[in-house]
Amino acid sequence: MAAATETAETPVDPAAATSAPARTAAAAGPAEDDPEIRTAAVPAASAPAPERPGGGMFSSLRVRNYRYFFMGQVVSNTGTWMQRIAQDWLVLSLTGSPFAVGVTTAMQFLPMLLFGLFGGVLADRYPKRRLLVVTQAVMGLLAAGLAVLTLSGVVTVYHVYAFAFLLGMVTVVDNPTRQAFVTEMVGPGALRNAVSLNAANFQTARLVGPAVAGLLIAAVGSGWAFALNAFSFAAVIGGLLAMRSSELHPTPVRPREKGQLREGLRYVRERPELIWPIVLVGFIGTFGFNFPTLLSGFAYDVFHVGPGQYGLLNTAMAVGSLVGALLAARRGSTRLRMLVGAALGFGLLESVTALAPGFWLFAALLTLVGMLGLTFNTTANATVQLATDPAMRGRVMGLFMLVFAGGTPIGSPLVGWVTEQYGPRIGLLACGLVSAVASGVVALVLVRSAGLRLRVDLHPGRGHRMVTFEQRRPSSREELAPAC
Repeated sequence: MAAATETAETPVDPAAATSAPARTAAAAGPAEDDPEIRTAAVPAASAPAPERPGGGMFSSLRVRNYRYFFMGQVVSNTGTWMQRIAQDWLVLSLTGSPFAVGVTTAMQFLPMLLFGLFGGVLADRYPKRRLLVVTQAVMGLLAAGLAVLTLSGVVTVYHVYAFAFLLGMVTVVDNPTRQAFVTEMVGPGALRNAVSLNAANFQTARLVGPAVAGLLIAAVGSGWAFALNAFSFAAVIGGLLAMRSSELHPTPVRPREKGQLREGLRYVRERPELIWPIVLVGFIGTFGFNFPTLLSGFAYDVFHVGPGQYGLLNTAMAVGSLVGALLAARRGSTRLRMLVGAALGFGLLESVTALAPGFWLFAALLTLVGMLGLTFNTTANATVQLATDPAMRGRVMGLFMLVFAGGTPIGSPLVGWVTEQYGPRIGLLACGLVSAVASGVVALVLVRSAGLRLRVDLHPGRGHRMVTFEQRRPSSREELAPAC
């Protein structure tokens, strides 16, 4: 616009997120009078201790600031999903082309491909809450503009392309800022739970938004879905303004200096526990998550159903995603093998779903695809954030969002073209196979980098596993083997 725990697992240490020395930002002039900037400018060592709300599926909601953020996102995410469905159906109605739907999606994510890294730099350079107020306000105005054009009857597909591109420009800054701001609300100790609840929030909205959008489109047209989305941003802005600065855990604001972008890229390149999960996220984001293009094709060309049933396909996938998010919220740890396993299962199941002969079986399989996709997504997000120095988190998450969403301008038109030429089934099958192969290759690279080898015991004793990893040789990265 945007995962069961075994006791033998070694968790990603939340303290790793704050272990590296944080740099102090220079604050001078009027900034000294701003409590938010002044707090963010002190070294991390003197910042308030991270709040640890305890265990439980909804433990992060005990944090007041996060609770306000969460409630605002419930409203806004519902509006966002309404707009997504309405936008895709509007383009399909105007053109009758799945390729045009792919182009629209590409236009929305093209700015992330071009400027995503710079968005991460800005997220590290300015107070994140203030930046989010601005980005959310601009998104609301863009939704209002598209609503006016649609309701007045003058909208063309080129208008939709233009508004999708402008929305993507704002998302370049909003996405990494919003991802990194989660830690400032709850502290690193509760980050994994908060990331999972954010995903559950998003998927809950995905249950409601498409259904409401389908009814609105059928009754009064797409324009009212855009209008309601514009109003929904007021809930997020209100939640951000109601937060208490004294209860945040701000990271140091970095002053403007040369080489910050290169510094972030070098930081990721030197850490296998960051770069290979991000590479895998890039493949899955570019090819595996092309559902706006693919589902419209299945609804329109394969099953020959209307907007209501099209919304139902999105809702079915959201049910699985919500289950995956709630399961992820219960986990106390994540490991790279969970990340790779979820990606492999997602790709294989996506390939099987492409062959489903009927609408209802297809919808049921989409539920499982959604669960595995969400497991992969939340595991990747939490793993990367917890392994990153707070002072670098904006730039690292900028790269994360770039490869996750920035590949869409490449993957979406390509998948749209394949769908138009060979049918939606071949398009979805190809996406699943690419995701599965990428996960296998990344798994081999991680195992080799960590100096591990796979051991299979066909007759395991009690308390032993059939499949385990054991150290084969010393690794140059001491923390990589336990993380696997």
